[in-house]
Amino acid sequence: MPNPLLEPSTLPFEFPDYSAIETPHYLEAIDRGIQIQLLELRAIAHNDDDVTFENTFVAMERSGAMLRRSIMAYWTVFSAHGTDDLREIDPQIQSMVSDHQDAIHLDDALFARLVALDATTLSGEDARLVSETLRRFRAAGAELDPANKAELRALNSQITDLSSEYSAKLLGAMNEAAVHFTDAAELDGLSANELASAADAASKAGHNGGYLLTLVLPTGQPLLQRLTASATRRRLFEASVNRGQHGENRTLELAAQMASLRSKRAGLLGFATHAEVVLQGATAPDLAAVSQRLVELVVPAVANARAEAAELEKISGSSIQPWDWAFYSAAVARERYTLDTAALREYFELDAVITHGVFAAATRLYGITFNERFDLPRYHPQVRTWEVFNEDGTTLGLFLGDYFARPTKAGGAWMNSIRESSSLLGELPVVTNTLNIPAPAADSPALVSLDEVTTLFHEFGHALHGLFSNGVYPSLSGTSVPRDFVEYPSQVNEMWALHPAVLPGYAVHTETGAPLPEGTVQTLEASALWGEGFATTEYLSAAVLDLAWHSLTDGELIGDPLAFEEQVLTEAGLIPDLVPSRYRTGYFKHIFDGGYSAGYYSYIWSEVLDADTVQWFTENGGATRENGERFRTELLSRGNTRDPLESYEIFRGRAALIEPLLVRRGLTKGKQA
Repeated sequence: MPNPLLEPSTLPFEFPDYSAIETPHYLEAIDRGIQIQLLELRAIAHNDDDVTFENTFVAMERSGAMLRRSIMAYWTVFSAHGTDDLREIDPQIQSMVSDHQDAIHLDDALFARLVALDATTLSGEDARLVSETLRRFRAAGAELDPANKAELRALNSQITDLSSEYSAKLLGAMNEAAVHFTDAAELDGLSANELASAADAASKAGHNGGYLLTLVLPTGQPLLQRLTASATRRRLFEASVNRGQHGENRTLELAAQMASLRSKRAGLLGFATHAEVVLQGATAPDLAAVSQRLVELVVPAVANARAEAAELEKISGSSIQPWDWAFYSAAVARERYTLDTAALREYFELDAVITHGVFAAATRLYGITFNERFDLPRYHPQVRTWEVFNEDGTTLGLFLGDYFARPTKAGGAWMNSIRESSSLLGELPVVTNTLNIPAPAADSPALVSLDEVTTLFHEFGHALHGLFSNGVYPSLSGTSVPRDFVEYPSQVNEMWALHPAVLPGYAVHTETGAPLPEGTVQTLEASALWGEGFATTEYLSAAVLDLAWHSLTDGELIGDPLAFEEQVLTEAGLIPDLVPSRYRTGYFKHIFDGGYSAGYYSYIWSEVLDADTVQWFTENGGATRENGERFRTELLSRGNTRDPLESYEIFRGRAALIEPLLVRRGLTKGKQA
């Protein structure tokens, strides 16, 4: 069969023809795309004409069309539906792409041409393209001597191979750690629909009866809130925290090796640590500033967590165990705030949340509308596709939603791009949201938790960032912003989940059609600070652990990753035995296979901007078209076409203040729950 990736797709939006693409096609098209782009870049580097912005920087942006469409189609499918045949070729593809990046960034002739341009007359997005391109080349080692470049290539290759292996083993560990129960009584507290879903999962996994509880990627498992038997909770919790520690799917040594090689690479690039390398391209000024912010937050967060533990012990009647925390925390919420978050699931049906919640909020704020399409091929039957329109009826782009968990899908939730917006290339954006919501049993509604509702809004905030991109150059498009800024738009979008202008549209009881009981939102708001001690502490633990792994120097190799983890967290004043890290080394996909190495701090860094922005919306009338248009025009549409902090200050009228974040998380005096 001809390879459909070798030519631009004839489908609308040049959408990949997933019905015709076979696994070998990805490998062939990526390989050929690499060779073609290398020829294109060689022609740019050795162009006899004088260096101009058009024949050098713009020409580079135009290069690599085949590679771009092939690798973006592949990355989308591999993470969401990584079948055995795709997993088999992934190490080869990752290695090819890594080597190709080195071939570009370490090309002496190409870099010499780039730096030869006199960019003093450029402005706006053109000037930004020059400065960002040169920054990326220098950060990738363009100015190293030949011997060091050779060593850098070898290190990059080793790190890529280890990351690919970590990814494969983690997926295996996730599936392996799913907990099988034979007796429904062990799962007391779950609804009939949840039991049916667990029974269906057990059957699909090959068990002869029983019930299978699959894991989500973070340490905390949502079902721990509702399972009444402590022994059951303990089995589920221990399966979660011990992932990646045993057998053929052990990941700990891979993580340690990666951290060691990254530190060695940092030294080669002239930095003390990998963290310092990463911070060169961030909005945070330096590593000291990031570390100081985390240190300042640890003490009040841990104090709040300990106060919460004391409350839990009053209800449990004994010392609280980490596997019991979520269960008794929910009990406190029910007692103190008359709030049963588990019961809220009956009001949150997935399709209603998407259509009448997530989409409706976007329509209210930005005027965009959605029309589901059934004519485009899908990489999996569960994928849904919507065409998105501007208020004037013009097409904005495509949005794909892939919501249910399956054994071939990586854990967690994320946004991805199949095509990025670029006026230079005449491309409209095609973006995806992928989640891991447990699939319902046949003929049962897909009910989601309040946390999953928040995740749906969060990931769609990323999607809006990609859809609204209004730049010229693809490398500056959409979410191609510093890592510690990329979470900001998605965190802002969470504010609409419980907004009074949005919530009534989707929060309807699935059986009776009744709205949420009167006062529910007020109760949720009143209870907002309850649990923030735990939530902030578990997050800070992950951020501190990430920076510890990436503050190693001179190729230092940690021999006992678990002991290192314990030491780092304890010395930072955290309490891992009571509040475990949101991610542990064995399953910290964000930093060992996800682009967040030395960047997990970015969630709290971005939340400063987020909390300040929520305050702005509140002070200016909330969910109005005028407010949405300002946020879209000055921030969401800008991507990296100008300094993102400049975009923020233009939108907000000033730099962000940290006080709204401190209040939100109960980290100011008198604000603890």
